[in-house]
Amino acid sequence: MLAFLLAEGNFAFVVAVLLMLLIGLVQVIGFGHDVDSDLHVEGDFHFDFLSWLGVGRLPLLMLIVVFLAIFGIGGLALQQLLRDWTGEPLSTVAAVPLVGVAALPLTGLAARLLAPILPRDFTTAVPLDVLVGTSAQIVTGRASTGSPARARAEDHHGQVHYIMVEPDNAGQVFEEGERVLLVRREGECFRAISRGDFHLPRLDG
Repeated sequence: MLAFLLAEGNFAFVVAVLLMLLIGLVQVIGFGHDVDSDLHVEGDFHFDFLSWLGVGRLPLLMLIVVFLAIFGIGGLALQQLLRDWTGEPLSTVAAVPLVGVAALPLTGLAARLLAPILPRDFTTAVPLDVLVGTSAQIVTGRASTGSPARARAEDHHGQVHYIMVEPDNAGQVFEEGERVLLVRREGECFRAISRGDFHLPRLDG
């Protein structure tokens, strides 16, 4: 089995499978949780082609995973079948374009089949400016002026975004776990003010 996987004609398919597993792992542990895809297309041909591929039916990363799975597993299956039948698998130059082209319509079909059963929590791409005026929670680090911390916010679709936040008022500090109000955006960083409830005295102590 190892010799088959390491064969010259199978290298691209093995890489595709490994990349698929890596993306899946990243999603599971949460590093890809805040990835947003805002795809702009122009012209009916481009829209029809992308729609045919399944773009918009699934989150973009999920669509990539589906394509890699079909390309990688389908390519290895084809090479194994050819080796069993003819004794000689296809070369990389012949196999990769053949399987790649075949994987495109299969990816679109898979997207149509998966779309109704998969959650769509992260399929609505929105500009980050819509977060201004909403609250966020500091999840990693301690935010101070010039030293932003990572925060978790939700837009009006319920979609989660992980953003960098620092105080809008000089001398103010946000502690981990504190909820703040986002008042403006500067590039990739948001300015916020304290909601005032984090430092209130506890009534149960």
